Amino acid sequence: MLDIRFIRENSQKVQQAARDKGYDVSISKLLTLDDTRRDLQKQVDELREMRNQTASKMKASVAGGAKPDQATIDEGKQIKAQLTERESEYTAVENEYISILKKVPNMPHADVPYGASEDENVEIKVVGTKPTFDFTPKNHYEIAEARGWLDKDRAAKVAGARFAYVMGDLVRLQLAIEHFVIDTLSDEEILKEIAIGAGLDVSTKPFVPVLPPLMIRTEAYDQMDRLEPQDDRYKIEGEELWLQGSAEHVLGSMHAGEIFEQADLPVRYLGLATSFRKEAGTYGKDMEGLIRMHQFDKLEMESFTSKDNSYTEHMFFVAIQEYLLAQLKLPYHVLLKCTIDIGKPNARGVDMEAWLPGQDKYRETHTADYMTDYQSRRLNTRVRTDNGLELVHTNDATAFALGRAMVAIIENYQTADGHVTIPEVLRPYMGNKTII
Repeated sequence: MLDIRFIRENSQKVQQAARDKGYDVSISKLLTLDDTRRDLQKQVDELREMRNQTASKMKASVAGGAKPDQATIDEGKQIKAQLTERESEYTAVENEYISILKKVPNMPHADVPYGASEDENVEIKVVGTKPTFDFTPKNHYEIAEARGWLDKDRAAKVAGARFAYVMGDLVRLQLAIEHFVIDTLSDEEILKEIAIGAGLDVSTKPFVPVLPPLMIRTEAYDQMDRLEPQDDRYKIEGEELWLQGSAEHVLGSMHAGEIFEQADLPVRYLGLATSFRKEAGTYGKDMEGLIRMHQFDKLEMESFTSKDNSYTEHMFFVAIQEYLLAQLKLPYHVLLKCTIDIGKPNARGVDMEAWLPGQDKYRETHTADYMTDYQSRRLNTRVRTDNGLELVHTNDATAFALGRAMVAIIENYQTADGHVTIPEVLRPYMGNKTII
């Protein structure tokens, strides 16, 4: 969430940013509640001090062998009643204040374009050459089902719609992608190459691979500001536990309440997790194949940095995403997300969409989220600097959503006889085979 002092000093800008992002929140009401809670807190503190003074008088009388006089007893009762009333008022105001404060979205970065729908995201780069075929290219699911790599009918019997059995060489392809990404992001020399290619002065500290928990407590999910929309999340019945919707949810929250040393930053993680989403509101959309599944595997980058390095870190994550797509030789374009589409905790968002010839369109494969200190304020994750304790900044970004990566490979590398050529960079991970 945002710092209340920043909101007070920039109330009109914060209100406009909330409107631009599509959030209905009253900044004036928030500030009025803040004034009220501060006043009530002062009254509570004064009454507590008066209560303590009265209690001391009564103890002194008892210690001297006398009973407290009735006036002191009556005064103590009156103070206790007033304190109970004020504490109750404070709690009610504080709860409403926190509720509204949590609804205030992060401020968009200066270069985020205004837009009222995702259609107004701005294309900033087109990379690669779309493949040409001497046959009509097929959709990925046509090829996968024909080759026995994908069985959604039997999965529907077992788990319902939007689940699948992924089998055979498609499993090997996913594992190859996983190993390729882990090897890439664990290699400092490759990260140096990426940083130099992007013209970035940034640490090239490798990522630590992580297999995180697949569940997250309600409190941590809320602190990450990723619990909403709840109707798209899976909750464990009878417990304050949820199935996580992406690895960054459990990576970003793992250092809640902790203090980093400045020399240890950046801390970078590469999480591999099976993630779960209900895909609420998408009934009838993308029901074929591996897109919009309730369960999917994903490699996600997460980092903790100082405030001075966080934007450069965001751009580094974007450069890593482009490198990974380029290594697979997949044509793609880059979109700068507009205000309505970047999300509540995000200051900036970038999407990448790979070209899918079987669908004759670009489809999202990557997103990069720049959060500044919006998440760490509620998580209370800080860093010890020369200027004292400061909130860390967080970034997260897709390395590969593995299902969508395989969709892009199948459609771009398909052959006339229904086989798939393996991208060169993945062949060492698949026994040097060239075709599946």
